[in-house]
Amino acid sequence: MEFAIKIPVRPLVEYVFRSGSIQSGFRTATALSEGTKAHRKLQKNYGENDESEVFLQTELLYDNLRFVIEGRCDGLLRTGDEITIDEIKSTSGSLSDIMEDTYPVHWAQAKCYAFMYAKQHERSQMNVQLTYFQKETEETKKFLKPFSFGELEKFMYDVLESYAPFATWAREHEVERNNSIKALDFPYENYRKGQRQLAASVYKTILEEKTIFASAPTGIGKTISTVFPSVKAIGEGVIEKLFYLTARTTTRQTAEEAFQLMGKNGLKMKSVTITAKDKVCFTEEKICNKEHCPFADGYYDRINEAILDILSNETEMGREIIEKYARKHMVCPFEYSLELAYTADAVICDYNYIFDPRVSLKRMFDDQKKQTVLLVDEAHNLVDRAREMFSASLQKAMFLDLKREYKNKNSKISKAASAVNDYLLGLRKQAGQEKFLVFQEALEEMDTLAERFISEAEIELLRESDQHLLDAYFAVLGWTRMAKLYDERFVTYVEIYRNQVEIKMFCLDPSLLVQLAGKSFKARVYFSATLSPIGYFKDMLGGSENDYAVSISSPFAIEQTDVWIQPLSTRFRDREKSILPIVHTLQKAVKNRRGNYLIFFPSYQYMNRVYEEWTTEENGIKTIIQGTGMTEVEREVFLEQFQPNTEESLIGFAVLGGIFSEGIDLKGDRLNGVIIVGVGLPQIGNERDLIKKHFSESGKNGYDYAYVYPGMNKILQAGGRLIRSETDTGIIVLVDDRFLQAKYQKMLPVEWRDYQILS
Repeated sequence: MEFAIKIPVRPLVEYVFRSGSIQSGFRTATALSEGTKAHRKLQKNYGENDESEVFLQTELLYDNLRFVIEGRCDGLLRTGDEITIDEIKSTSGSLSDIMEDTYPVHWAQAKCYAFMYAKQHERSQMNVQLTYFQKETEETKKFLKPFSFGELEKFMYDVLESYAPFATWAREHEVERNNSIKALDFPYENYRKGQRQLAASVYKTILEEKTIFASAPTGIGKTISTVFPSVKAIGEGVIEKLFYLTARTTTRQTAEEAFQLMGKNGLKMKSVTITAKDKVCFTEEKICNKEHCPFADGYYDRINEAILDILSNETEMGREIIEKYARKHMVCPFEYSLELAYTADAVICDYNYIFDPRVSLKRMFDDQKKQTVLLVDEAHNLVDRAREMFSASLQKAMFLDLKREYKNKNSKISKAASAVNDYLLGLRKQAGQEKFLVFQEALEEMDTLAERFISEAEIELLRESDQHLLDAYFAVLGWTRMAKLYDERFVTYVEIYRNQVEIKMFCLDPSLLVQLAGKSFKARVYFSATLSPIGYFKDMLGGSENDYAVSISSPFAIEQTDVWIQPLSTRFRDREKSILPIVHTLQKAVKNRRGNYLIFFPSYQYMNRVYEEWTTEENGIKTIIQGTGMTEVEREVFLEQFQPNTEESLIGFAVLGGIFSEGIDLKGDRLNGVIIVGVGLPQIGNERDLIKKHFSESGKNGYDYAYVYPGMNKILQAGGRLIRSETDTGIIVLVDDRFLQAKYQKMLPVEWRDYQILS
């Protein structure tokens, strides 16, 4: 059977010529930093008959496969009857270090373009030219080779021969996958109330290439209700891939479980989970170069075999599976997971792999994105996460250290670091007695100094790896990337504490950048239990009037939850005198119903004060408390204390918006009550006040955008821990007099509005 595989030139040659490609993460980043600028500069000097960015395509048959190969060559140069393909590459290193055959992958890319042009225009001869551009000096170095059509054709079929084993696997997998999807039924006996509506809305969104904002209650089964219709869309050829994006380990595990469940029901689909680099690194030093890591040394010589091996033998590729095969083939587990992400049918990962310009999967081409759906779980978290993704900060101390460290090693690095240090020192003097400076406009002098530092750091790092300099380089590179995005949605602020100075480009409104990051994808599904008010989240996540919005009503009966409001003031000034009443409320709740309880506080300090008072009362009730910076093991131990049908009660003290207030699933008798202290307002601070000011000046309610809506989101998430199924019951106690105000009443779920007021 003839099977068509469409592939751009660059990933094709990079797969075959990996060992000749740019191999370190550092070099890849520098190559991307100004490549486009170099291309444009050189292309401006082309002759009148020359062309730039020429689209080329060809079809070839090999081993019963039909390959559709396409790409854009940088330049098509005409000199008399001769035609030359020009491939432009920029570098921060010395041109003297680049010889004719230093990078075989560059020749391979250019020769593919030359073959495609020669085949299309029936030419017997083509020239191929590599042009290297030194970014600092703007000098060029060129290599030119003539090739006959026969040579180019042989080369092209050699490439396909190397690629064919992977292509053959892809052919067989796609047929098996699609057949399994067509036979796949919803993996539960029945849909829960609301599940079918959500699944249908997601499928319609994908079919119509739209964006949807879906608010669906906790416990409804949102993960399977979004994944299942997306899988069906893959089987029907509507899309080719899905990304399941989330911010927490617990929800990532839920997505993995959904694929495992469908796998048991016959689904043959490749899913991969990307785990953070620092969690999966096999070395203690966590330094990514061949001198320090045996899994990096020779990585590209082994990666193709490693990819084909795991794909041929595994279906759900989570952390343990990836680590197993990474050790078997001696490859970096993190880079391995990224490679698999480009091949897998489904990718489970953090938001930043799509939305963060410093981390995103840059090798995804627009054609691939157009066949991919984004499923954004816990989308309420994306607002603040996006603010951080699109912000960048630098500390003066880092540059002072580099100035001293490189004084006798590299005077150019030392001077570049010194210039940044001096500039930040000047801002500290400008601040005088103030500890906080705000600038509405970008600081162009700072941006220029940052660019200069990057240029010097790149040259030094290409000569010798130094982790301290590398860390600074990436921090400054992040700054320059954000500087290119800077507009009226940003401010720059300087904060002084003791002798330290921090400068930050702060993204006040991430909506446009979130929208642009997701725009190239086929469809976008933003879903959460707490997208309320939905207008606020549409506004903050780049929604438009044409986007879909759906709010699924709770499948659970109002009678399953008893809601109490304790009208105390928990405002900062009243917290000390609220402690004893909170303790008495907790005693009353537990006395009336034996069971397991979680009590949430707006801060660790407030939590610890109530905990001290509670434990001195000697209630005889087992009590545990959330610690700061808990490890995954410590979190699991905390949650394991919540066991059903125990003889004695248990109370867990925790923090609102923390690791136990969302994403955990304590079903049945494992949780009998949730007590929430305060209305969840973020702590008053400079950044929140800047957000408030920005949206107030934009004609919106700045206080609600900066404080109220994010705060109530925490309340709804914490309360959502209680009712997880049709048989769960329990109490919710809301401790704050503001819950009786109309503004907060409107934001309470319908099933919470039948409450009792505690005296």
